[in-house]
Parts: sequence; C-alpha cells; structure tokens
Amino acid sequence: MWKYIAKRILISIPVLIGITVIDYFLMSLAGSPLSMMAGPRASKAALAAKGAQLGLDKPVLVQYFLWLSQILAGNFGYSSKEAVSSLIASHLGPTLLLMGVSLLLSMVVAVPGGIYSATHQSKKGDYILMGLSYLGNSIPSFFLAMMLIFVFTVRLNWLPSGGMATLGADLGGGDVAVHMVMPVIVLTVSMAGTNIRYIRSAVLEILQQDYLRTARAKGIGRFKVINKHALRNAMIPVITVFGMEIPTLFGGAIIVEQVFSWPGLGLLTMSAIVNRDYPVIMGVSLVAALVVLLGNLLTDVLYAVVDPTIQYH
Repeated sequence: MWKYIAKRILISIPVLIGITVIDYFLMSLAGSPLSMMAGPRASKAALAAKGAQLGLDKPVLVQYFLWLSQILAGNFGYSSKEAVSSLIASHLGPTLLLMGVSLLLSMVVAVPGGIYSATHQSKKGDYILMGLSYLGNSIPSFFLAMMLIFVFTVRLNWLPSGGMATLGADLGGGDVAVHMVMPVIVLTVSMAGTNIRYIRSAVLEILQQDYLRTARAKGIGRFKVINKHALRNAMIPVITVFGMEIPTLFGGAIIVEQVFSWPGLGLLTMSAIVNRDYPVIMGVSLVAALVVLLGNLLTDVLYAVVDPTIQYH
C-alpha cells in the first residue's frame, strides 16, 4: 500500500505541472494585469516599468518558467504587497470547514436515504425520496441560497445572512456554527440529491446477487443482510461518488461563498478574477488541484479498506 501511495504521489507531480501550464496560458489570453493599473495618472513609461518589474515584458513561456521556479522555491508571489501564500492560508481553513461539514452531512443524509429507497423500491417512500433527490439536484445553488436568506434572515430573522462571525464579537464555535447553517444546507442539498440516486442504484444491484438470496434463505435476518452483507459490497461505487464530490464542492463553494460572504477560497477567487490578480488565481488553482488529487488518492485507499480483495501492487 505504501509503495502504491508513493507511486501515486510521484505521478501527481507531472499532473500538477500540466494543470499549471493550462491555467497559466489560459490566463495569458485574458489580457495583461497592467490594464487594471492603467488610468489617467498612469503614464506609459510607468506601466512599462511595472511590467518589466513583474516580468510581463517577456514571452509567455518565459513568464511561466519564472513563475514555476518561484513556486518551487515556496514563493507564490504577492498581491497588493501581501504574500499570496498568507492569503491562501487564511482563506483555506474556512473553505475546508465548510466543505468538510457539507460532505459529512450529505453522507449522513444520502447513505440511509439511498438504502431505504432501494429496500422499498416502487413504494411510496421510494417515490418521495426520488422526487426530493431530483428537486435537490436540479435547484440552482444561488437560487436556493437567496430563498434561504429571504426566509430565515429577512422574514424570520433567525439566521445571519453572511460572514463567518458576528462583527465585533469574538470568534466562537457557536457563532461560526450559526453562520454556517445556510451555506451548509445549500451544499448538502445539492450533493445529497445526486448521491441518493447513486447509492440506491448500487444497493439495488447488490440486492440482486445470489449470495444475498442465500443469506436471506438461511434466515440471518433482514438487518444483517442489508447492513452487513449488502452495504459493504455497495460501498465501492458509493466511495467513488463521494470522491467525485470534492471537485464539485470546490466549484459550488465559489458560488455559495460569494452569496453568503463566507471568507473562504471561493470569495478570494472571485475577488482575484475581478481584479485580474494572477498570482492569487494561480495559487488557488494549484491548491484546488492538489486537494482534488489528494481526494482521488484517498478514494483509492478507501477501496482497499472496504474491500479486502482489492490489492495494490
């Protein structure tokens, strides 16, 4: 297993480099960040000097290798005289907290819901769960977010509409939890709506296997048949689904964090895109790619934990 993990980490290095190449050249097509500095008081000579200072007067390929050499040295660049690494570090924690809680709650909802729907196929509960899952998957995140704000903030005044903590108050666990309620609901509803259907399909396929019919015929009990024998064998596609949710969470978090002013990487990314802050965009893209690759590696490791017949060489 350790050799497999080391091999996957080594393979991830050229993948990360490839991602940075694509990101850098796509951003170079969007225009120069010097255009954001141009103004009535900025002379062409001053802009040219600033471009030379930032290395923007060189070909794009040379700019990329200069940036990559700085990254390998641990320097992500600067944004408004503040280190990009410090910016990302300060915004990464809130995003991981929001993603982790949302992913955990979606599992708590989707796994029992999918099992119940599969074991009550074509019954009233199955139809209700499938209808709710389609609704949760189809409703846009920003629309659900605005509806929650309208109901729980504007009408009922129960929950804060944005931020991670109350202004002027100490950062406490209870206060953060209250501010997390609506963003977590938005992300959880979207993920659970998709995952219930995947889990239902996986469990239905397992329930048709001959060994489960034999287990039922031996009279070991419905609970053990479903939760001990069927569920563990259905976990492989379930783990795959939840592993795929990591990049989806990053994409969804950008919208949710923008709506709820959550101080995470999504809010930082939107601000950097508007200001054409290339060092921040590249740094966030690199961190996002790293998290996704680590999520895929964790998914492969969990395969072997769930199914002992899987061996990595």
